[in-house]
Amino acid sequence: MIDLQDVSKTYHLGQVPVPVLKRVSLHIRSSEFVAIMGPSGSGKSTLLNIIGCLDTADSGRYLLSGTSVAEASDAHLAALRNRHLGFIFQSFNLIPRISAERNVELPMIYARVDPQVRKNRVLAALDIVGLSDRAKHTSANLSGGQQQRVAIARAIVNDPDVIIADEPTGALDSTNSLEVMRLFQQLNASGKTIVMVTHEDDIAGFAQRVLHVRDGSIASITKNNRA
Repeated sequence: MIDLQDVSKTYHLGQVPVPVLKRVSLHIRSSEFVAIMGPSGSGKSTLLNIIGCLDTADSGRYLLSGTSVAEASDAHLAALRNRHLGFIFQSFNLIPRISAERNVELPMIYARVDPQVRKNRVLAALDIVGLSDRAKHTSANLSGGQQQRVAIARAIVNDPDVIIADEPTGALDSTNSLEVMRLFQQLNASGKTIVMVTHEDDIAGFAQRVLHVRDGSIASITKNNRA
């Protein structure tokens, strides 16, 4: 599903080059749940952004579902993201003045999905995350845990192969964090590939593999024995 081969990325502070990723190679299988951990500045967020096609590598090769990302046109890349990827962020990224169902519907509006199909998918996605009864509530009137579940519904509404999650529990208390991670496990069991950045060991424990990133490289990989 996800195949990185000798991927490198360098940013520049003025004239000073700052290597962020150094010849990273990584293969993530379909339906795998992978967590990425590392200290601030280690390169984990850049790695996640490249996997999510939000940033591009300077060198190396990235294949997403067999397609070379670097060789895709802008239109093809947008179609790849829309077809294969769903995104979840620490800050939820919901529009506060519109309803939960409208927030979930937005990716399908951009994809020009038929209105009736949109309605059915929204209801199904909200049902999966247990928020059918909050469909008409604005996100401003939902708790943090409920807002993150709306964000998860939005991420899965187009039925992507891969869920990209950047610190998805970072703004939640322990109870809501556990609810979100159980939902992630359910989605993973249904066949979704999940790639998640987290700084919390207990959250990383829900994944099948944990990639430890340090100084722009994968320093080690831990396998978890999940029930």
